[in-house]
Amino acid sequence: MPAKGKITYICSSCGAKHPKWTGQCNDCGIWNSLSETKIVHSAKSIHDVDQADSVPIDLSSIQVAQIARMSTGSSEFDRVLGGGFVEGAVTLLGGEPGIGKSTLALQCAGSLSVADSVLYTTGEESLQQLALRASRTKIESSNIKIIATSELETVLHVARSTGPKFVVIDSIQTLYSIEQESAPGSISQVRACADRLVRFAKSTSTAILMIGHITKDGVLAGPKLLEHIVDTVLYFEGDADSRLRLVRAFKNRFGAVNEVGVFVMTDSGLRGVENPSSMLLSSDNTDKPGSVVLVAQEGTRPLLVELQALVDDTVLATPRRLSIGLDGGRISMLLAVLSRHAGVTLGNRDVYVNVAGGIKLSETATDVAIALAVLSSHFDKPLPAGTVCFGEIGLSGEIRPVQRGQERLKEAKKLGFRKAIIPQANQATHGPEKLEVVPIKNVGELLEILH
Repeated sequence: MPAKGKITYICSSCGAKHPKWTGQCNDCGIWNSLSETKIVHSAKSIHDVDQADSVPIDLSSIQVAQIARMSTGSSEFDRVLGGGFVEGAVTLLGGEPGIGKSTLALQCAGSLSVADSVLYTTGEESLQQLALRASRTKIESSNIKIIATSELETVLHVARSTGPKFVVIDSIQTLYSIEQESAPGSISQVRACADRLVRFAKSTSTAILMIGHITKDGVLAGPKLLEHIVDTVLYFEGDADSRLRLVRAFKNRFGAVNEVGVFVMTDSGLRGVENPSSMLLSSDNTDKPGSVVLVAQEGTRPLLVELQALVDDTVLATPRRLSIGLDGGRISMLLAVLSRHAGVTLGNRDVYVNVAGGIKLSETATDVAIALAVLSSHFDKPLPAGTVCFGEIGLSGEIRPVQRGQERLKEAKKLGFRKAIIPQANQATHGPEKLEVVPIKNVGELLEILH
C-alpha cells in the first residue's frame, strides 16, 4: 500500500512549500503558482542513499582528477558542453515540441555506443517509433538498449542491471515514481524523479541526459529547483519553420555558459554548422538601407549576423515598436538616446528591428548595430558594403567598449569584411591587416558615418 502523506502547496516557479493555498507565493511573489500536492514519506527511498556520503572528509585529502569527457560525435554539441558529457553529470536539454531534442539525444546515443553501453528510455514514443527515428538518422548499434516505460523504479532497476555509461531520459515530465501519489509531470513527481536520477548518476559515474519540455513562456516545465540540481542546462532555440537550430548553455558546471552550438535540421537528422556566420549572413552583398552586419559574441565564439531595421510613418496614435531576437526594452532606450543626444526624433514613426536567422541576442554590444540600422532606415542611406560594427551605447550617448574586441575584428577580417565601426576604447595599436577600423566615441558620430 502506498505510504501516507500530507497535503501541501508547492510553487511551480520556485518550488517553495506552503501549508495552505494563497494567491501569491510568499518566496518568489508569483501569483497563482501554488498547486496542491501530497507529500509522501516512504522508507523505500533509503535504498537509493549512499551511506558513505554521510562521512565527512578533509578537503585537503581529496584528490582532484582531470575531468573525463565523452565526445558526443558532434563538434558543435561538444563545444556547448565544454568538450563532451562528463561521467556522473546530469544534463537537462529543454526545448519546444518538434524542435529536435529527441533526434539530438538519439544521435548522441549512437555516437557514444561505439565505445560504451547506452540506455535510452522513452515515455513518449513506442519502441517501433524510436526504431524508425534511428533508421532515419542511420543509427545502428547493439550497444544501445531501449526501454519504453515511464516508471522511475523500472528505469533505475534496468540501469543498475545493465550498467550503461550513458542514459537518456525522454522525458523527465513523463517519468513518475510509485512512491509519489501525484500524477506524472506534477511538481512533486518531477522533483522526486530528478533528485533520484542525480543521486544515481553521482554514485555510479553514469552520464545522464534528461529531455525536458518548456512552457508557452519559454521556460522549463516543472519546479525551478530542477535547473538547480542538475549540472548542465541547455536550451534548444530556433523557429520550427526554419532549418536552423541553436543549442545554448545557460548553466554548465564543467564549461562556459552562453556557449552556442549551431545546427541545421536535415532529412537524416541534425548536422553541425562549422561556419555559422556564412550561413547567417545574406547572400545578397548589395547595400541595403536598414541592414547592418553585427559581430556578436556567443560564448567563446564570434558570430557575424545580419541585423535589420525598418522605420516607417505610422498611421496609429501610438507608433509600433516591434523587435524579434532582441530586447524590446533596450530598443526603446536606444531610441530615447538617439532623440536626446543625436537629435533624431522617431516619436511619429514605426520602428521594427529583426535579427536574421532566428537568433536571439542579449549582449549590450548590439547597441551600435541597432542604432546604425535604425538611422540607416530612417534616412534611407545604406552603410558601405563590407562594413561590420559592434559597441555598447550609454544613456549619455557615449560609446562603451565591449569584451573580446580583437577576436571580433579577426573574425570579420577572416570573412572578407573591409571596414569596422567600433568603440574607440576597443581600438588596438595594431589591428588586423586590410581591415579599416573606424573608432567612435558618441552617437553623434554615427550620423557623420551615414552622411
